[in-house]
Amino acid sequence: MKTYKRTLVTSALPYANGPLHIGHLAGAYLPSDLYTRFQRMRGTDIVHVCGSDEHGVPITIAAEREGVTPQQVVDRYHSLNKRTFERFGISFDHYSRTSSPVHHRTASDFFLKLLEKGVFKRKEEWQLYDAEKQMFLPDRYVKGTCPSCGHPEAYGDQCESCGTSLSPSELIDPVSALSGTPPEKRRTEHWYLPLGEFQEKIDTWIGSHPEWKPNVLGQCQSWIQAGLSDRAVTRDLNWGVPVPVDGADGKVLYVWFDAPIGYISATKEWAEAAGDPDRWKAYWQDEQTRLVHFIGKDNIVFHCIIFPAMLMAHGGFVLPEQVPANEFLNLEGRKLSTSRNWAIWVHEVIEETDPDLLRYVLAGTMPETRDSDFSWKEFQQRVNTELADVLG
Repeated sequence: MKTYKRTLVTSALPYANGPLHIGHLAGAYLPSDLYTRFQRMRGTDIVHVCGSDEHGVPITIAAEREGVTPQQVVDRYHSLNKRTFERFGISFDHYSRTSSPVHHRTASDFFLKLLEKGVFKRKEEWQLYDAEKQMFLPDRYVKGTCPSCGHPEAYGDQCESCGTSLSPSELIDPVSALSGTPPEKRRTEHWYLPLGEFQEKIDTWIGSHPEWKPNVLGQCQSWIQAGLSDRAVTRDLNWGVPVPVDGADGKVLYVWFDAPIGYISATKEWAEAAGDPDRWKAYWQDEQTRLVHFIGKDNIVFHCIIFPAMLMAHGGFVLPEQVPANEFLNLEGRKLSTSRNWAIWVHEVIEETDPDLLRYVLAGTMPETRDSDFSWKEFQQRVNTELADVLG
């Protein structure tokens, strides 16, 4: 087994469009905190970074719904979630945000490096356009009927009823989520990452990690067997990291491309704050570093196929050594749903309950190999019997 000099731990960047619920904690943040604390006790050289994912359509949708700017939305939820993590005892070494100047520079430089190496394909294509709002419609701005299960409220990127990944063109009877009118098609141009060109390298690399969890390997193998295709790295939107080339006005880096680069920019900020600006390189560019991504199962493809392909294309970066993805936590037998307000909001519950009690129970019901369930009855029982009675 390979030995390492240091470990870098990342936790999936939470969207800054709402507060954290207990499903977030059980999926990516409590597991990473427990692992990091254990490694620190062993004397491991370990750094744990995270931050708010502040770009993408969910942010602009939240801003429009509330009648405020996207910056106001991310400022509010970044502060709330950062404070929530601190009060819950999640011990990040640095908690960043993707709207920071360091991240914008890092993401722009990463894009330009791939552009300089001739990695991207540039394509002109037809995309859905809302003539009433005078804008191209990102996938989340298109709603329609799911072609897989018939759910009438599917989004242009995914059906939240059956979980099928979609594109806006696959929806039946699509309408704009902004105006409610059927969109028209117009031509636009974007840069694409040719994932298919990295398929063999990705397949070989994943095959060298038989120790990964079955849910991780299974999802990766399913994507690889289906064949990896070109994936757009830019989109027509007015919120995000601007595409750093002439003639790209009104285009930003696609959030799936810019968000994982946030791990790199967060490590840079940590190094700067520590007074050693170049120290980040040891954690990203030295083969003696173990890189571990803690995520939920909905992020497996991005962290095990797409981000590694980006790192391979760039060159000079270590690849993930382990990606322990957790399944989902349900609440009282039902799937957590922020839109239906079926959730336990962490910032509220820690006002009434000792965070350590919730940490204990969530650690015992963590959805490591399959979806698990949280109930207040079990919470009460475990606190009273295991903590107050047995331990007390």
